[in-house]
Amino acid sequence: MEPANDDDHRANGSDHSHLAKKPKLSTSSSSLITDFEIREEFAHHQPGIARINNGSFGSCPASIIAAQKRWQLRFLQQPDDFFLNHLQKRILHSRTIIKDVINAEHVDEVSLVDNATTAAAIVLQHVGWAFAEGRFKKGDAVVMLHCAFQAVKKSIEAYVTRAGGSVIVVHLPFPLRSEVEIVAEFRKALAKGKANGKKVRLAIIDHITSMPCVVIPVRDLVKICREEGVERVFVDAAHAIGSVPVDVKEIGADFYVSNLHKWFFCPPSVAFLYCRKSPVSPDLHHPVVSHEYGNGLAIESAWIGTRDYSSQLVIPEVLEFINRFEGGIEGIRLRNHKAVIEMGQMLANAWGTSLGCPPDMSPGMAMVGLPVNLRILSDKDALNLRNHLRNHFGVEVPIHYEEIKELQDGDGYVTGYARISHQVYNKVDDYIKLKDAILQLVRDGVTCKMLHSE
Repeated sequence: MEPANDDDHRANGSDHSHLAKKPKLSTSSSSLITDFEIREEFAHHQPGIARINNGSFGSCPASIIAAQKRWQLRFLQQPDDFFLNHLQKRILHSRTIIKDVINAEHVDEVSLVDNATTAAAIVLQHVGWAFAEGRFKKGDAVVMLHCAFQAVKKSIEAYVTRAGGSVIVVHLPFPLRSEVEIVAEFRKALAKGKANGKKVRLAIIDHITSMPCVVIPVRDLVKICREEGVERVFVDAAHAIGSVPVDVKEIGADFYVSNLHKWFFCPPSVAFLYCRKSPVSPDLHHPVVSHEYGNGLAIESAWIGTRDYSSQLVIPEVLEFINRFEGGIEGIRLRNHKAVIEMGQMLANAWGTSLGCPPDMSPGMAMVGLPVNLRILSDKDALNLRNHLRNHFGVEVPIHYEEIKELQDGDGYVTGYARISHQVYNKVDDYIKLKDAILQLVRDGVTCKMLHSE
């Protein structure tokens, strides 16, 4: 079922008279959430599991799950009225909230999509068309970081390389000592892309890399792109909103995406895609074509046929939940960062290792070196250790393998890292459980070679 009346359906235009004023981003001390209420909000988490992997899928509070169910029921009670007369107005309300949170210039620059993967497809489809239609020359480049999400790499393959674009990969060192190392490698990649008269048509920059986890100096890299004549800049910030400050005007990229279900407490799955207004804006389209095609990306994205839009509609309730915490989203971010660094340093001290990058390059996550005795010598070893920690110790944490290229094995060198997260529901006991599990494996003489796929 698709709405038949475009006059009502296209309610997400320029009339904002029904919307509340700019939402406040903090709350008064009299209504602050208590520790008991936080425990109640996340009581649905599986008991007995040290869940220190918020970075992968996020966490949705019980009150937001209840709000989502109310929106789902409202749709099911009278779908025609809901889709024709209410859905688009409520999506516009959600977009307006995000516009204010990220400091966008206009609500038309903000689209709500399923996730960062969808956003990457939108941007890379747009770039692929430019190659295919001859607006970009064959062999001109797209620059990306080597640790970009696999979905982004596949989208480049699907849309860009098959249309004649080339790809230049920025290999970042890890562990990292400073942002200077990132900037130096990025400049080298841009120089390579401009060699022999070619142009860099798009730079894809992660705001926070996933594995290994590092905060990238995006504002500096975007500025360098402008100085070097890079045509367009896409910041893939899947982990960013709620984990690091996000001001899209200050960052200055053409496109910026962040998931709202990772660190912003939305249910899966919803993300925002910011597209700075420019002459190319009309040429951006959602890959799922419905009858709103051609009416602007934000409106196209707000209607891709009959589906469950409830994760996009609960954004006002999510903001209310966030504002129950002292300092709102910024207060949560600062406390998570402080806690994850403290827990990371506690683990590193216990294991005789160190953090993978300086604290100011870690968001609400941190990379903690694992004891060399575990002999993590491959991605398979890392996965087997992760599964073993989950199945035998009740600890959910990603494990990263970092190859030491000049060595044949990992003796004396840290090649494995635990990526720990901290969110409001976490307790110190969660990290002690991980610490003790690793120490027990070391005491028992266990190596990853002894662990089988589970």
